[in-house]
Amino acid sequence: MKYVDEFRDPEVAKKLLARIERDAAHLDRDLKFMEVCGGHTHTIYRYGLENLLPDNIDFLHGPGCPVCVIPMGRVDDALWLAQQDDVLLATFGDMMRVPGSEESLLHARARGCDVQFVYSPLDALKLAQDNPDKKVVFFAVGFETTAPSTAVTLATAKAKNVTNFSVFSNHVTIRPPLEAIVNGGETEVDGFIGPGHVSTIVGTTAFDFLPDNYNLPVAVAGFEPLDILQAVDMLITQFTSGDVAAGKARVDNQYARVVRTGGNDAALKLMEKVFTIRDTFEWRGLGWLEHSGMGISEEYADFDAEKIFDVPGRRVADPKACECGSVLTGRIKPWQCRVFGTACTPATPIGTCMVSPEGACAAYYNFGRLDRAATAGLSSNPAA
Repeated sequence: MKYVDEFRDPEVAKKLLARIERDAAHLDRDLKFMEVCGGHTHTIYRYGLENLLPDNIDFLHGPGCPVCVIPMGRVDDALWLAQQDDVLLATFGDMMRVPGSEESLLHARARGCDVQFVYSPLDALKLAQDNPDKKVVFFAVGFETTAPSTAVTLATAKAKNVTNFSVFSNHVTIRPPLEAIVNGGETEVDGFIGPGHVSTIVGTTAFDFLPDNYNLPVAVAGFEPLDILQAVDMLITQFTSGDVAAGKARVDNQYARVVRTGGNDAALKLMEKVFTIRDTFEWRGLGWLEHSGMGISEEYADFDAEKIFDVPGRRVADPKACECGSVLTGRIKPWQCRVFGTACTPATPIGTCMVSPEGACAAYYNFGRLDRAATAGLSSNPAA
């Protein structure tokens, strides 16, 4: 398949790995690279890339999973909306399984709440048009990747005057959590594998703050195995060439077949019109971050669920046994969580990282990736 098979070529992979091995041998210390996007995490562990790299190169998992970063209180707010009279709550399928403090949206649906999963926000708008007796609320989540589709939907709703449609916005921006991790002092990061999907919208310049302010290299990458390996090679090269030592770290664009320097101007302009940046927004594992969430702008206030309904704004601490926050910020690996693979599995998730198809815990569980030393010679079956 064009644009897939060529990025899974084993011979090219061997050449890339040989170059990485050669260059890594010249490093004077171990390097830890954070893959920001959960899609990267799944590629890494599906194809076993972490075990192919030299021992002095390690991956850390970042806060780029849109479902994973939503705090439990916002899920409870969505559950509250689903229980209001004549409300039909629509959201993506993985959000339906995310646990709130007492239940998930899937459980709420099972006991009679009108909750439906959709593939896009435009599907939710269609539900509103088809059900004029219902107040349809779209529970929106995601980074700048999915925010444009919500913006298009809101613009369409306004143009068509669909008065029974609103959005409960939980869209977030990518820069604040990365700055929080770098400034937090709890996670040692030497470079970032930049999120390809977000970068198609915001461009590579959105990550210039990492080399400019912190001298941390970035390689924006695609999602195939060779994309990840080439991004690792690009990052290592910035160290072996002396660029990082000279304070000249930069953003490299491995995903040039899709990502442009300035991103998608039309999408950015529409988002600026439809959304407004909140003063603060709560993140799982990171707490309250300034200017990190997207609310609905005044121009589209008639479609803002938080203005239409008296949403309680619940704030709920994660279960003490759940360490999703530490996984999302690269402080621990999923297998280091006390409940990983026992009380917490994809069938019985305690935290969001085990629910989402982009969650690091789900990647480790589904592909049997545990501690290298602990699993040496074992089956890749997570139950082994």
